[in-house]
Amino acid sequence: MTLLTTTVGFEGRRMARNFAPVFFALAFPVMMLCIFGGIYGNKPSSQFDGRGVVDSSVPAYLVLVVAVTGLMSFPLGLAEYRDRGILKGFRATPAPAWVFLAAQGAVNLALSLIGALLLVLTGGAFFGMHAPRSPAAAIAALVLGTVTMYAIGCLIAAVAPTERASTAVANLVYFPMIFLSGATIPLGLFPPVMKDISDALPATYAVRLLQHAWLGTSTNTVLDIAVLLAVSVVGAGIAVRFFRWE
Repeated sequence: MTLLTTTVGFEGRRMARNFAPVFFALAFPVMMLCIFGGIYGNKPSSQFDGRGVVDSSVPAYLVLVVAVTGLMSFPLGLAEYRDRGILKGFRATPAPAWVFLAAQGAVNLALSLIGALLLVLTGGAFFGMHAPRSPAAAIAALVLGTVTMYAIGCLIAAVAPTERASTAVANLVYFPMIFLSGATIPLGLFPPVMKDISDALPATYAVRLLQHAWLGTSTNTVLDIAVLLAVSVVGAGIAVRFFRWE
């Protein structure tokens, strides 16, 4: 446990000096919320099925938060360490290999949790955001969405041969995932063709499931959960099979 605590502390300090994931997990979603909340407020709107912009946006932005750490920060950190031989060196020490992976996961999950709390507190304190219709269901949906994003991230880290390749793949996955899934732009504003494209993205099902739990919006919960579970299992399985330490 002391070794794990020390490794988590080291990774935490390293993360604090890494501007991109900290900014996009903590500041960017809050900035988005403040911009659109400042423009539209949280009054019921026909564009959002009679719900406020803030109430509709916060569940979607929560998926944005976990996508930053799960699809970008976590896999790119592992890819960087592998390219520099750090993973190989760590594997050669007497320390269990899982300690390093657990520390990476813990630090990124902690960053996601802080980002989620900042987002929810901002929405409640400044824009009159309503509490989730079912807090337990909302938490469960967010956990499932988080697991899915990290499973995809593990898959990226496992199959990309180099740090540069990991960065390219992560960007190709991350940006369509956040812009076409409803995590940044509401799905209700999409034309039919874009909605068809969004159906191919796992993050879309995370957004729908979380908005359903938070707001009571209409969705096929069985399909949403099945897609997220399938992607998590397949992604994690392939990652375990092909993950390389060097």
